[in-house]
Amino acid sequence: MGSGCLSAKTPYRFDWFDWFCFRYPPGWLILFNRHWQHYKADPEGWSWLEYPLFLLPGGFYLAALLRWLRVLVQRWLGLSPVLSNSAQPDPVYQQAFRREILTPIVHRHFRAELEDDDYLPASGPLIIAMNHTGMCFPWDFLALAFLLAERRNWFLQPLAHSMFFDHPWLHWWLPQGWSQVLGGIRAERELFEAAIAEKAILLYAPEGLRGVTKGWPQRHRLAAFDPSFVRLSVRYQVPILPVVCAGSEYLHPYAFNIRWLARWFHTPMFPISPLSVAFLLFPSMGVWVMRTKLRYRLQPIQYPWLQASEGDLASYRSTHQQAEVLRGSMQEALDKVVRSASFPVR
Repeated sequence: MGSGCLSAKTPYRFDWFDWFCFRYPPGWLILFNRHWQHYKADPEGWSWLEYPLFLLPGGFYLAALLRWLRVLVQRWLGLSPVLSNSAQPDPVYQQAFRREILTPIVHRHFRAELEDDDYLPASGPLIIAMNHTGMCFPWDFLALAFLLAERRNWFLQPLAHSMFFDHPWLHWWLPQGWSQVLGGIRAERELFEAAIAEKAILLYAPEGLRGVTKGWPQRHRLAAFDPSFVRLSVRYQVPILPVVCAGSEYLHPYAFNIRWLARWFHTPMFPISPLSVAFLLFPSMGVWVMRTKLRYRLQPIQYPWLQASEGDLASYRSTHQQAEVLRGSMQEALDKVVRSASFPVR
């Protein structure tokens, strides 16, 4: 269903069941899928028969079995249409998802704040570079995208790991094409460069997987930056807006990455924490995180192509040095936010 059909739909309204799901951690996955199904056809997605099972200990496993059997029967009877894998970004659905689902989550659950927004430009193109941690669903990025869209009504596109597009676990949790429709771009060099060349407004984690998998002991330390974003900024003369986020480490606190289990399950990380027992009983909690206060502090816009000599403009040495300088300034800004006496994380 395209954005034209979407705009003709009546807005999604929270009812009593939605508010219950918002307040009950295993219910967040229900919110995501109910909202999608309000606007888009999803014949093989979760159904009302399975939703109540999400809310019971161990019930998700029975719900997954029921859904699998239902899909098999639908396909055997020829009742399931052939679904296309070519989902495209849909700014209209992104706006509806932001307005109808993210608003209560970002404002009530995360109490997110955007500071120093005088640094926010009036328009793109732009690379928004932010520290990324938590070993969980990327709520720090979604909340930042929400706040920026509130200020500028931008269509933002985050670079995301391929697991958000390909991994079978995500295909069972979320509707097919969900990440692409919300503007997600695979974190691959060619796609990154193509998006910058098209003058998009991108959300980017320069730490890459080193950031999200660094674990609780290193939660306030920025990992090494990949300098490729500086090189692309120079090549296409796209400014970089640094943003530091504090509070994201409490989305999934006391988490440690068990690397051998991650390799075994073919995922970039396998977090173990006090929440692991709850997750085993309620797998639908994979999109839920702890309540925290997210603080985003914007930094002055960077123009890397103005900060190097012409002959050394796009060399690896130059871009690596600029990336390290930027990491140092962002680390200093993050330290200040974390030390701030006015920073309540609960």
